Amino acid sequence: MGWLFFKKTQIAIRSARVSDSHDIAALHSEGGFSGSWSVEEIESLIADRAVITDIACDSRKIEILFGFVMSRCAADEAEILTIVTGRKSRGKGFGRRLLEAHLPKLAGFGVKTLYLEVEEDNKPARALYEKMGFVTAGIRKGYYRKPDGSFANALIMKLGLDSL
Repeated sequence: MGWLFFKKTQIAIRSARVSDSHDIAALHSEGGFSGSWSVEEIESLIADRAVITDIACDSRKIEILFGFVMSRCAADEAEILTIVTGRKSRGKGFGRRLLEAHLPKLAGFGVKTLYLEVEEDNKPARALYEKMGFVTAGIRKGYYRKPDGSFANALIMKLGLDSL
């Protein structure tokens, strides 16, 4: 009987390409958002010079995507538009790895302050952001519409990138 050895998946972080738009749209639809972005919307965002998109992928097969983060820059500020890891990839540290690569890239583009919005009840996401140093800067009451028609608050969080 032969032995099979399975290597742990090694992830790589790379910049998104327009050709990734279909896979990014599929991942975004797994994010639990009230509305998913279309392939065309994602293509437009990736083509926008003010938008920085990084992908977590398999280091041996870079066309296999595990997650992505997308931020829009304006002067010395940026906002994370979305960060998503696929359902099968959650809980494996891919979101943290994405942010660890993305934040210095934004700082390299001159971004001093990064903002994001997160649903107040999204404990895993909030824990990640807090570990990365984000602090709550405000709240948007009833910002997110839930599938049952109710509304959830969004926390506005920010992070200074001066030290990166």
